[in-house]
Amino acid sequence: MTAGVADVGSRTPQPDISGTVPLPERIAVVVFVVAPIIGLLAAVPFLWGWGLGWTDVAIFAFLYPLNAIGITVGYHRHFTHGGFKAKRWLRIALAVLGGQAMQGSVVRWVADHRRHHKYSDQEGDPHSPWAYGPGVRGLTKGLYHAHMGWLFSKDRTSRSKYAPDLLRDKDIRFLSLDPVYAVIVLSTFLVPMGLGALLTFSWHGALTALFWGGLMRVFAGEHVTFSINSICHVFGKADFQTRDKARNVWWLAIPSFGESWHNLHHADPTCARHGVLKGQIDISARVIWIFERLGWVWDVRWPDHERLAARRLPRDRASRDRASRDKGAADAVSS
Repeated sequence: MTAGVADVGSRTPQPDISGTVPLPERIAVVVFVVAPIIGLLAAVPFLWGWGLGWTDVAIFAFLYPLNAIGITVGYHRHFTHGGFKAKRWLRIALAVLGGQAMQGSVVRWVADHRRHHKYSDQEGDPHSPWAYGPGVRGLTKGLYHAHMGWLFSKDRTSRSKYAPDLLRDKDIRFLSLDPVYAVIVLSTFLVPMGLGALLTFSWHGALTALFWGGLMRVFAGEHVTFSINSICHVFGKADFQTRDKARNVWWLAIPSFGESWHNLHHADPTCARHGVLKGQIDISARVIWIFERLGWVWDVRWPDHERLAARRLPRDRASRDRASRDKGAADAVSS
């Protein structure tokens, strides 16, 4: 079991699955995943001269980073892996901002992600792209499964097994209640709509802000996060030794706020910084650094250079692997 999940065990072994996801919740997942895709297709007429303006761009640019930080800094590095400790008001703010990204309540998100780390790319992983095996057909099905297909599963990860610490936190438990989370989701759309109305003094401005600052912002944020589950476990480069197939995908680093430096994360899950090598931009780590300077967070688990060095892959490993394959191919031809 990886670090960051050490507190989820108990004396009596608990099952990974605790019942099924209620039908209304499964329907909500379908709506939340499919609606942004339909919305993107509907964007074409909005682009033709009247449905997109600088106000919409500004609202999108303002809200997207807030919700991204809610997921990357809050849901992931703080609540899931305990990469730092934070003041109560900041924990609440991060839980709300993450909830507005419409990827599930903080308790559900954390439980799923901790189970992912426990079984990463093995049987039991809720969203491994290797679930259907290698090959074009298997990997195609696996990538869809890892990207969004797993969200439609009836099985619900046991929250009491994987997130007991959050269930004991009255603030986080309250924010994860279905009615409360529904209000947070509603604010996802009311906030951009309200900003559009205030900035343009028109219903037209409110509706276009709702579309671009609400629906399209959710679409972008969801699929960037989904790409970490799918793309970053198939493609990219590995710098550190892991027991799974987690990789780095550099072109996702900016939109994911540093989450796509996924190889180091799986090598050292509790580390608050994922992009630890030269040139690896990690916006989330910089945000945590600012929070630390302001005194809002403490006990930040910054990279330990000795631990990283022990897990670093030899720089010439890829060259040796290529040479070995070439030699094997030559031997096969000569024989």
